Amino acid sequence: MDMMWKIGQVEIENPFVLAPMAGVTDLPFRRLCKEQGAGLLCTEMVSAKAISFHNKNTAALMEIDPSEHPVSLQLFGSEPELMAEVAKSIEDQPFDILDINMGCPVPKVVNNGEGSALLKNPELIRKIVTAVSGAVKKPVTAKMRIGFEGFPVDPVEIAKIVEDSGAAAIAVHGRTRQQYYSGHADWDTIRRIKEAVSVPVIGNGDVDSSEKAEALLKETGCDAVMIGRAVRGNPWIFREMNHYFSTGEKLGRPSAEEIREVILRHARWQIEKKGEFTGIREMRKHVAWYTAGMRHSAGLRRESNLISSYQELEVLLDRMTEQNLGNNLQ
Repeated sequence: MDMMWKIGQVEIENPFVLAPMAGVTDLPFRRLCKEQGAGLLCTEMVSAKAISFHNKNTAALMEIDPSEHPVSLQLFGSEPELMAEVAKSIEDQPFDILDINMGCPVPKVVNNGEGSALLKNPELIRKIVTAVSGAVKKPVTAKMRIGFEGFPVDPVEIAKIVEDSGAAAIAVHGRTRQQYYSGHADWDTIRRIKEAVSVPVIGNGDVDSSEKAEALLKETGCDAVMIGRAVRGNPWIFREMNHYFSTGEKLGRPSAEEIREVILRHARWQIEKKGEFTGIREMRKHVAWYTAGMRHSAGLRRESNLISSYQELEVLLDRMTEQNLGNNLQ
């Protein structure tokens, strides 16, 4: 079956999208997801203000590898003129799509009036999307949640404003700000948004398997599905979804050997970008995610919190592989 779709003029070869996640979807992890068949990658969110101040750490967040395309860069902020100015100043960088964050639930972002706090102010959303999409030629998209506690938010109305203001696609996380990542995602609201707008809609929330991806697409009529927490320690989810949608068959889970090999490659890329000290420390949480559900995973998780060199990681993974040989990750 043909799974190709488009955002503006950007062709995307399948409907499986990596969600932007702070502290997770950095360049090394995005490369792994691309290898496994992700259709569209999204960067960690980047502050428009920090870009305007030429913050050194921000430049690293925006780095893109030639192998990644198509890739979406996610901006957050709340000042229309500043966001438009920043968008224009970075447009010649190698991202394909510029995404506006209207969903981040984290207090330090929300208390600044950014992220999901924008949902409380539909007129400000109109100004931001109009200003940014008018400032650049690349397609502009938005990622939203469906509500903000204590405020009467009409998510369908907001999606229409986003479309009318020039956005080329909308990603909808079917949760309110209050829910953070708990409870069930509301797929019905995603369906209502899809029915109300004519640009592509990417559904997000609770998809952790090929069958769930199929169900979300069927129930909402969405054009694509965005995978968030289920991809942590599990870039293979993209390979499995592509296989399932092409053949109708479920693919086996990766072996302990393959998991070991991918963790080591992930670690090498982290070290290459961030040096051994930072790279290995950042790998600790990834190792815990990669090994969840394995035999002796609690012990592995404890030990992974102590590793401080690539060599120590290799020793730990050799032991993991021995303990789990012949035992595919369930």
